[in-house]
Amino acid sequence: MDFVEVRVQAPAELSDILVAELAEVGYDTFEDNDEGFCAYIDEDKFSADAIAEVMSRYEGQGELTYEHRVITRQNWNAEWEKNFQPLVIADKVSVRAPFHEARPDLQYEIVIMPRMSFGTGHHDTTALMITNQLDIDHQGKRVLDMGCGTGILAVMAVHLGASYVLAVDVEPWTAENAADNAAENNVQDKVEARLGDITALEGEELFDIILANINRNVLLEDMGAYGQYLKPGCPILFSGFYEEDLALIRAAAEAQGLRYESHRTQNHWVSAIFRKP
Repeated sequence: MDFVEVRVQAPAELSDILVAELAEVGYDTFEDNDEGFCAYIDEDKFSADAIAEVMSRYEGQGELTYEHRVITRQNWNAEWEKNFQPLVIADKVSVRAPFHEARPDLQYEIVIMPRMSFGTGHHDTTALMITNQLDIDHQGKRVLDMGCGTGILAVMAVHLGASYVLAVDVEPWTAENAADNAAENNVQDKVEARLGDITALEGEELFDIILANINRNVLLEDMGAYGQYLKPGCPILFSGFYEEDLALIRAAAEAQGLRYESHRTQNHWVSAIFRKP
């Protein structure tokens, strides 16, 4: 399935509001840029009337324009290869494509070809999650990467010593891409890519670490399940939401018995660490 990109030009203070509004009507991935942001939704869920209705509420509150386009798998690949630049996270992790030069001077290297999947490390949430992962003991751990995208966090988990990672995503091409990227990084023997949502975990053993970089609405909807699949005393890392949503995420997590530990922010995005007592 293809998806629709809505490119919004708006002042920063209005962009934050619009992201929250679009999340409510089904947009599940957002990327900031210098002029505003881009929002993404599956093509079959896109409604021009719905986005027009959202935007009409904020007419007259600063310069606001928007446009949309359908992005096919082929176009996504070509566009990504044209624009993607190598990335360094926390001065330790190199994220690059196979056609970029290696960085042997850095401690970790992740090679990513994203196809139509999100998660090259360039989005603030992915970088925040990897930075938080660096502070977590992964050695010999059983890890869940929920909403895995390209599988970048799963690969990072193995580089940090994880013995097994289950990478789950709802999109078929994403699960395929995560498996391909695991092979690209020679960790395919420790990463299992699985198609599905939270119900795909039924019957699974408990995990030592859970990584969930999705979006606010899905995190809130599935919060009750996360604690059920996490071993006592173990951490869960959340991202995919803005600073103003942290209180909401924290309240939902604590209602399920998860204890807040810390969080990082970058350009208003958050990655927070909780722990099951």
